[in-house]
Amino acid sequence: MSQIHAFRNLASKWRILSIVSMVVFVIAAFMLHNNSLAQVTKGKERPLTTKQWMQAVHKVHCGALKKGLDAKPSDDDAWNKLALHAALLNESSYVLMADGRCPDGVWAKACKTLGQGSKDVLTAIAAKDVDAASTAFGGMTASCGACHKAHKK
Repeated sequence: MSQIHAFRNLASKWRILSIVSMVVFVIAAFMLHNNSLAQVTKGKERPLTTKQWMQAVHKVHCGALKKGLDAKPSDDDAWNKLALHAALLNESSYVLMADGRCPDGVWAKACKTLGQGSKDVLTAIAAKDVDAASTAFGGMTASCGACHKAHKK
């Protein structure tokens, strides 16, 4: 009888240990997952969130660049404004990689494509070639879609 009692006691302890281990594992996995999401939603040191950056920079400058290219710039002032928008988007490709924001290869590839695409837009703007700038802009914004598909909630 005492062996059965001892066996039941040991089985109960193992069951409790298994449950505690499972809970610790789930908590650890959740914390690691949250840390990776923190890198996507905010940098490690700076307070600006990725969502704020997208609203203040990407939405504004992508929209202005598209509108300006669709309007077919006709003077140097219009071309200079387009160059400003493209240059800020190029700078964004670096900001989005800084401060531990990059969680994975999808993000890194999108930032690289954003950087190269915005350089191509700038080159076309310097040549005052609206068709080439529009084509480059389309390639540049495709990088945004790939990243959003993987990371935007």
